[in-house]
Order: sequence, then structure tokens, then C-alpha cells
Amino acid sequence: MNGAFRFAHAKGADWQECVARCVGALGKTGTGLGFLYFTDPLLPHATEIVETLVELTGITDWVGTVGVGVLATGVEYMGEPALVLMVAELPSDSYRVFSGKRRAPQANERTPSGAIAAHFAIVHGDPATPDMADLVSDMAGRVESGYLVGGLSSGQGDTVQVANDVISGGLSGVVLASDVALATRHTQGCTPLPKRHTVTECEDNIIVTLDGRPALDVFEEDLGQTLGRDLNRAAQFMHIGFPVKGSDTGDYVVRNLVGIDPKNRLIAVGEVAEAGMPIVFCKRDSQTAREALDRMLEELKRQVPLPRGALYFSCLGRGENMFGRRGAELELIREAIGDIPLVGFFCNGEISHDRLYGYTGVLTLFH
Repeated sequence: MNGAFRFAHAKGADWQECVARCVGALGKTGTGLGFLYFTDPLLPHATEIVETLVELTGITDWVGTVGVGVLATGVEYMGEPALVLMVAELPSDSYRVFSGKRRAPQANERTPSGAIAAHFAIVHGDPATPDMADLVSDMAGRVESGYLVGGLSSGQGDTVQVANDVISGGLSGVVLASDVALATRHTQGCTPLPKRHTVTECEDNIIVTLDGRPALDVFEEDLGQTLGRDLNRAAQFMHIGFPVKGSDTGDYVVRNLVGIDPKNRLIAVGEVAEAGMPIVFCKRDSQTAREALDRMLEELKRQVPLPRGALYFSCLGRGENMFGRRGAELELIREAIGDIPLVGFFCNGEISHDRLYGYTGVLTLFH
């Protein structure tokens, strides 16, 4: 489906300056779907921002959220008032904004052109919602492709989402019809160590034994002699990976290693564990993150040689923490896919396919 993608980004002294600069770059478009992401200092003015964008651009459909940082083509904004916008000129019957106030298309619905109305969704969630993982899985089951992309809002305190209205709680976003051409991939930024283990005894998030042996003994062996002698250092870049059942790509969900008990030989992870669950130990550093990003970009570039627009959702732990300086991650993406319209934000949990991830970058390209 053809249609232009336009974007703008700006920082400023206040929300009015940010909006004025972005609208000045976009112009009055009048039709299409708008994506907007704004930094935490602008949160108190979210409703005013949306209302002003509707008035000045003529676009009535907007989705987005707040982030500690926001992203645009080649740039990152952190800790300052900033706003990024992208407008996709899609026919109004090829998408539907949804939230707790607005119904998403049903599985059997068709658009006037005959396309499947509920094919793919771009979503934003409230990190304070306790059953968010279940909401993500349920929503993925309601779209024909089974695929969602997006992220959980991030901020210094309360967060909001935009789904035409400014809302909080739950999951919201936009459902796209099957005639909107796109492709998506995610990058974990981690490298799993070779050995896979099985949880044999645990209590909540504390792993007591792996493969029938004390969990910390197994961890130290996998690390090797050098790192195994310095557990404090190892804990800074080692994580736990939970392999995704049925994945044919070796996919896994990464969770933090949150505690080590040398006396009792226990480890604690940022996820409730269950006996019989497989795990792998994962290494995360700048080199592995860059290599994984490069691989993802190569795959997407082969699939979509000339993208028209893009969305990128990156973990708060990535950005300059992983790539050495602010903007470096986005520059790598621009070098690979070109100087095209791209917006997104730094998430408190990333959404890809039907689950929540951590330390992940999720890139979606529109054909």
C-alpha cells in the first residue's frame, strides 16, 4: 500500500516550542495515522500536546506514549523536553486505534477493500499493570499474524499512553489491516553461553539447583575460572535466558540476575522460576549488542530494501549504555536502512510477537 511517511523531532524550552517546531517541519497534512513519543518532562502537558497536534495538523488519529528517552532518525533525546512525530498516510479503513475506550477489530472483520482488518498491531502498555504479559499474549491472539510490536511506557513516575485520548493503565495502540506492508525483527543484545540447563529445584524467583546440582556451582562452571572467581563483576553483565518453547530460531527471553548467595549456593532471577524450566546463562556487553544489532539490520534490509518509514522500540538499558555514546545506536540503524522517517522511544519492557522482552531492540519497517 503506497503512501508517504513524514516525521519531525525537536527539543525545546517547553511543550509549546517542541510542538511548534515539529508542526513547522510536518506541515498541515490532514489525513493519516500519527505516532508521537515525548519525554518525561512533557508528561503533565500530554493532553494539551495531543489537542494542539489535532488542531494544527488536521490529523485526528494519534498513538504513542511517554519515555525517559525518545528516538528519531539518527538521534536520541534524554532528560530534556523533546517530542518526536511521524505521520503515515494510510487510508482510514486500513487501521483502527484501540484502547480500553475503543474496540479493536474482531478476527473476522474485513475492510471495504477485502483486507483482514486485524492483521498486526503496534501497542504501548503501562508497566504498572500487573497482568501485562497476559494482556500482550491475549492481544497477539486477536490479530491474524499473531504479531505485536511496541513497548511499555517509561518515566520517572506515573506514565500515560496516547490512543486518540490520553489514558493510563492496560494496553492500547493501533491495529493494522493486512494490506499495510511491513516487516519486523528484534535484537536481544545478548549472547547465550553454550550449555543449556534445567531448573530442578526453586522457590519463586530463587533457583536452588540446576541439573540436580547447586545453582551457583553450575553458574561458576559456565563462567570459567577467571570470571567465576569474581562473581560481583560477572553479575554486572550476566543474565538468565529462558528459551521460548517451540521457537525455531533459538529465541529466548532475558531476565536479570538479581542476587547471588555464595553461602547457600543459590541464584535469584528477575522472573518466577518453575521446576523443569530450561535456562541458559547469557552475556551482555557492547560488542555482543552491536553484533546482534548488525545481524538484525542485515536480515531486515534483505527483506525490505527500500523502506518508507520505521518504528524502533529500544530498552532503557541499551542506548548509550550499550553503544558508548548517545545517538550511536540510532546512527547504526540509519547507516543500514537509510535516512528514512523513524521514531520510537526507550521502553521499560519491549514487545515483539506475543511476549514481553528485556534488553531488546524491536525494529519495524513499512514497505
